[in-house]
Amino acid sequence: QVHLVESGGGLVQAGGSLRLSCAASGSFSSANVMSWYRQAPGKDRDLVATNVAGGATNYADSVKGRFTISRDSTRNTLYLQMNSLKPEDTAVYLCNLVVATTTGRRDYWGQGTQVTVSS
Repeated sequence: QVHLVESGGGLVQAGGSLRLSCAASGSFSSANVMSWYRQAPGKDRDLVATNVAGGATNYADSVKGRFTISRDSTRNTLYLQMNSLKPEDTAVYLCNLVVATTTGRRDYWGQGTQVTVSS
């Protein structure tokens, strides 16, 4: 069983910074993709940033230059450094882990952490 636990959310003023963490536990392939998504009230869940194990990172246009995704593979932890935060960044941020299976893919989700940016 794989568990993802996010932390680091909170209330911050516009222009401020937060660092989110996602600790992964359980047994899963080291060949995986971890991502941050966010979901604001009444809106769809949107991809924020992706980190491929040992490989590339990708960002949504809305966060490029402000957010940085990284991981510590020795600790199975994913991070999201968020700088120059804007009120429109307010959302629940969720961690996602994707691993390949013999029949396709398996997705795991954390419970989310709330980020609120005041103007």
